[in-house]
Amino acid sequence: MTRYGAQYGPDITYLGIDRCDLGDPASLAGADVVVLGAPFDGGTSHRPGTRFGPQAIRMTDYLAHDGSRPSLALRTDGLRDLRVLDAGDVEMYSGDIETALGALEAAVETVARAGAIPVVLGGDHSIAFADAKGVANVLGHGRVSMIHFDAHADTGDIEFGSLWGHGQPMRRLIESGALRGDRFLQVGLRGYWPPPETLDWMAAQRMRSYEMTEIGHRGLDACLTEASAIATDECDGVFLSVDIDVCDPGHAPGTGTPEPGGLTARQLLDAVRRLCLELPVVGVDVVEVSPPYDHADITAALANRVVLEALSAIARRRRDARDGTRWDPSLPLLANRPDTTQENPS
Repeated sequence: MTRYGAQYGPDITYLGIDRCDLGDPASLAGADVVVLGAPFDGGTSHRPGTRFGPQAIRMTDYLAHDGSRPSLALRTDGLRDLRVLDAGDVEMYSGDIETALGALEAAVETVARAGAIPVVLGGDHSIAFADAKGVANVLGHGRVSMIHFDAHADTGDIEFGSLWGHGQPMRRLIESGALRGDRFLQVGLRGYWPPPETLDWMAAQRMRSYEMTEIGHRGLDACLTEASAIATDECDGVFLSVDIDVCDPGHAPGTGTPEPGGLTARQLLDAVRRLCLELPVVGVDVVEVSPPYDHADITAALANRVVLEALSAIARRRRDARDGTRWDPSLPLLANRPDTTQENPS
């Protein structure tokens, strides 16, 4: 079931946007995007605390919670140019992972059937099974690809005696048939896991994983270009799954399994912006924010901006499609604005 508000902490919505109730179809009418909280860390293998992630992502911001955030770069306001609603948290008891994931899958499916894009705030990465499968249940199994930002492949089989956990959702998704292995793109992998037998399984599924050494050698843009072409081949939509530990711990310390040597915050934001501008994104999750390990709200602030960057880019993509325009990142901030003058604004 879903809760009308927060399962943990203050009862707030993401950046002050309006509420909706998944039990009331009329409240979803006209929604472009629906935010859902998945306050769950029952799949965690190391440091817990991600059940408090949705609360932190929603509230970590220094501006007024007035439902407006104009993007300087994209020249659009994702919270006003789109109809974005917050359905609150899905009730997810960390002692029963299968029931919790089933409740989240049903909630995401409800959003997708209403014609809106679900944006899910995690929670540990086990929730990705429910998120992506809920969308695929609507658009068709095998018709949704995945671009997955993470330090870890999350393709384990049985971990700690269980089929379910934050190190296994991608294997479960492919095994279920909801997503195709050959349309599964992973960006940012590094470190010392998984073992060879898991890599063999991934190769057999024809997964494509961009390890950080390859990204460093070829450049992130080249890797994203290649990943985008694969993701849109024979698929109708792309699900974007962002584990915040894809970033170096210096940029995202508040996470359960930090791994040195990752992307910068800037690289992640630019990548999310680009993908949401260029691809038919049908779902997003942002996971593994663990506030107990987050000093100065560094990680929560980054996750908040990952969501906002995605919303801004989706809004710009729709505007460009409607108006026949194209965003040009080379334009200076005040270019082509009707109120621009030659005077120095300072």
